[in-house]
Amino acid sequence: MHKTRTQFVADAVRTKILRGEIKGGSALRQDALAKEFNVSRIPVREALLTLEAEGLVEFEAHKGAYATELSAPKILELFELRVLLECHILAAAIPRLTKEQLDNAETLLIELDHLLDTSSQIDHWSDHNFAFHRALYEAAEKPETMALITQLNTQSDRYIRIHLLHAAGVHKAEAEHRELLELCRRGDIAAACDLLRRHILVAADDIVALLHQQQQQDC
Repeated sequence: MHKTRTQFVADAVRTKILRGEIKGGSALRQDALAKEFNVSRIPVREALLTLEAEGLVEFEAHKGAYATELSAPKILELFELRVLLECHILAAAIPRLTKEQLDNAETLLIELDHLLDTSSQIDHWSDHNFAFHRALYEAAEKPETMALITQLNTQSDRYIRIHLLHAAGVHKAEAEHRELLELCRRGDIAAACDLLRRHILVAADDIVALLHQQQQQDC
């Protein structure tokens, strides 16, 4: 599909933010971006508004746009919201999951495990991680809830990458994904939701600890 200039700029800036090439708190100068991507300021402005809706960019009055800064309170709030919505949708999905859908989730999990074990395609780790979770949720047939979950995962992407890049995060995620899939196969809603809640909140705690560690090193 042909991308509009706005989509092209939004995708490029989003990638730079998620990879850490544009640091949190960095100013996003519309003139400079327009020159970099060889477009007018209009698609740049529209692209930044798109990224603002995703939580990756913030506008300050009389100052312009900035990449959203990493912060412990923001991490905890995002992940708490993920718990509320993802446990809700998983509980609704489990009774409706078919063998084909479960097998598809397992295939995605095998692909994710391979990426994590070989450390290949690091940029796609979080994409595959969300694809696995989404495969378990879609049977609920709750498109509005799924749209909110997708937005929260986009906002959480940088944090998820931090967690997966940490060795303990990788091994912990692999084991918990396997257990979550097995609980879904058994139809154990209570245990699956409890594991998912811990899976998300422990990841948040790990990321906050890593963020604090990085901040101390920068001081």
